[in-house]
Amino acid sequence: MKNFESTTTINKSAEAIFTFLADMNNHEQLMPKDDISDWASTVDEASFNIRNMIKLSLKIDERIPASEIRIIPAEKPPFEMELKWTLTPVENGTQVLFVIAADLNMMMKMVASGPLQKLADDETANLFNLLN
Repeated sequence: MKNFESTTTINKSAEAIFTFLADMNNHEQLMPKDDISDWASTVDEASFNIRNMIKLSLKIDERIPASEIRIIPAEKPPFEMELKWTLTPVENGTQVLFVIAADLNMMMKMVASGPLQKLADDETANLFNLLN
């Protein structure tokens, strides 16, 4: 598994950030607007297309209040993956770590590594801008 990580610190409580992230309907706001299309979601699941790459259907697998949200594929993806948001209280708010773990073969690493790292970075930056 290859990890694509991005972190930020937000001046809000872990509970407030968790409440936002625990609803998949809110995740559309975190996605890079130019790269995502055909978004559909409920509280627990979301499906969308990543431009020129893949169609994904994801669901929240685990919620640990004010601490962690684990998201896994709802349908068979082109490669195994897991997304995890980890919230850690710090002095001035909450440190947020977002990890996309993907099991990529050599060809997929060459094609998908850049877009997956960009996705991780965009999601934490958008979360910061929305909630800070």
